[in-house]
Amino acid sequence: MSEKGMSVAGVDVGTECVKVVVLGEGGVISGRAIVQTRGYFQERAKEALDSALDDAQLKTTDMAEICATGFGARLAPGATISFGETASHALGAWHQRNESQTIIDIGGREPRVIHVDGDGKPKEVFNLRQCAVGIGTFLMYAAHHLDVHPTRMQELASNAANPAPVGSYCSLFAGGEVLERLREGATREEVALGCMESVAERIVEIGGFEAPIRITGGVAEYFPGVLSALSRLTQLEVEAISEPIMTGSVGAALHARRKAAQRTP
Repeated sequence: MSEKGMSVAGVDVGTECVKVVVLGEGGVISGRAIVQTRGYFQERAKEALDSALDDAQLKTTDMAEICATGFGARLAPGATISFGETASHALGAWHQRNESQTIIDIGGREPRVIHVDGDGKPKEVFNLRQCAVGIGTFLMYAAHHLDVHPTRMQELASNAANPAPVGSYCSLFAGGEVLERLREGATREEVALGCMESVAERIVEIGGFEAPIRITGGVAEYFPGVLSALSRLTQLEVEAISEPIMTGSVGAALHARRKAAQRTP
């Protein structure tokens, strides 16, 4: 199989969603899928992979490699290799912007600030304190209790003059604060703004920001208001990678393609 013609897949098994991309001829994305994580990781990963392969009009047997990454990577059925979350996001972002950069990966679980070198490799990583993980899950929880689709939370928040305080650095306690603020009479708009401000404040605490700054992960996809708050708090320009939720799966697929090329005579 020539490098030009080989197909590979990247499977990112996250805490909120499973994301899959299929790279076909020339490394172009020929199929993709996002499936909400529910029930067993194995079933959702298979569902997402099958859907992406169907989109690409390919079969599992057509794949030279299937690379898994993310929180549940080891539970992805059919995966032939794996790749770390940090490395996947670094490579996926670098594929779009071929330069040294700072990546802020904000997903369902653990946000991290990643310094990426000119070859797309992570050279330094900064993590949030352990008690504050679960940022994406917290925002999904908040959107549910505010009765708003996640992508419209910014629209809701824009109608608030001031944020309701949601200050806990523990995501579990912060979820409880959402209910407390609503019970105390805060408006949905004030609570929505407070939630995004809270998340941005936690990320600012990580530090390590060096321009240019790009954002990856599901929070950038579904909660763009966090980026606005982050830019204001850091006084730095931040921008989301195109299709930020797919960055990890793209990086995993690129790694799979490299591995397949190394094994091809």
